[in-house]
Amino acid sequence: MNLIDTASTVIVSSYALLSAVYKTAQAFHASPTHTPSVSTHAVRPEAATSVDVIVPCFNEDPRTLSACLQSIAGQDYVGQLRVYVVDDGSSNREDVAPVHQEFARDPRFSFILLPKNVGKRKAQIAAIRASSGDLVLNVDSDTILAGDMVGKLALRMQDAGIGAAMGQLTASNRDASWLTGLIDMEYWLACNEERAAQARFGAVMCCCGPCAMYRRSALDLLLDQYEAQYFRGKPSDFGEDRHLTILMLKAGFRTEYVSDAYAATLVPDRLSPYLRQQLRWARSTFRDTLLALRLLPGLDPYLTLDVIGQNLGPLLLAFSVVTGMAQVAVTGTVPWWTVLMIASMTMVRCAVASFRARQLRFLAFSLHTPINIFLLLPVKAYALCTLSNSDWLSRKPAKTLGAGGEQVVKQSQQPQSDPAMPVRKRDGSRRPSGGDGAALVASDGAD
Repeated sequence: MNLIDTASTVIVSSYALLSAVYKTAQAFHASPTHTPSVSTHAVRPEAATSVDVIVPCFNEDPRTLSACLQSIAGQDYVGQLRVYVVDDGSSNREDVAPVHQEFARDPRFSFILLPKNVGKRKAQIAAIRASSGDLVLNVDSDTILAGDMVGKLALRMQDAGIGAAMGQLTASNRDASWLTGLIDMEYWLACNEERAAQARFGAVMCCCGPCAMYRRSALDLLLDQYEAQYFRGKPSDFGEDRHLTILMLKAGFRTEYVSDAYAATLVPDRLSPYLRQQLRWARSTFRDTLLALRLLPGLDPYLTLDVIGQNLGPLLLAFSVVTGMAQVAVTGTVPWWTVLMIASMTMVRCAVASFRARQLRFLAFSLHTPINIFLLLPVKAYALCTLSNSDWLSRKPAKTLGAGGEQVVKQSQQPQSDPAMPVRKRDGSRRPSGGDGAALVASDGAD
């Protein structure tokens, strides 16, 4: 056996050992505790905390936005609920205006119109500073909430030690293509394995952006840090969900996962937008992992294993593939040990996921392995080499339906500064406003 063969065998064996230990520990801690859930109706209206739902949107399709807002309006929540929709300088405001007008009739809804595109994080912050509820629920504009989502998250947040909580995410368009089906399974695994295991120790490392609830008092302490995130001297505007979660943990709050609080979000149905999304997420993960490392000494040892497994595991897998390819190129022999180990680990993981989810479709998640090896690993390597790049990679022209049903493309605005803008009332009059430069369409129920 030559040096390349030896290196290939050692590396893939190390990867298999690390993955086996990590996934076994993860499956053990992710197992349900069978704690009986408390009905949200058991909470009296006067005892329920007030919730502000914040929905930032940029060039969103009107039908998608309407479905999102309708799911929020239909929440079965006994407490006070206010909704702040933040239009982040969209170029299709004429198209979404009917949606704004429809929900403006509901006194719980207010609309903040930013004059120029400033990014999701600043859009959220504009609404956070304009609102006053005890709890803040961030919701993406392409996400639909189950009717009891707010109630279940708010019930978990009754524990004053919890700073943030997320529910279970699914892909609302999972049947659209083979890719959306894989992503939906990927979401299930991320929620019911990774987040569920982390939640056992009150340290979910990322309360996902499509739907996550935060404690107002904690946000007040962290908002300035959240707004002014920099990496290598440059503003860092994406990865807001992971960064805010890490800040919560750093401040001493727990972060939780509520498995029976469901939300469905749109996912990419083509490879190119999916890979752009993964590149942005990879940069965010690498950046905030550096911040999370400082927290590990005060957390359960499992969380250290979790960070090692998520970061060293892909690195060992990449080296396994590279050494295997080198073995083929130099010696002309097939790295059967590498192929066997990766294939067997894939089959075991898919079988376990299929058993836990009680769904045979998870056997098809084996298709994710070649995507991971040949597409996602190179994307992660590129992300690591371009950490200073803060482009969102998903800003694109807005698409709406024209009068004849054809697609009309409108050029989106580039991110710019956030100057002051007047506040527009329902009657169309204007009055001066400062602060974050938001244009607030005041609702009858807004403070």
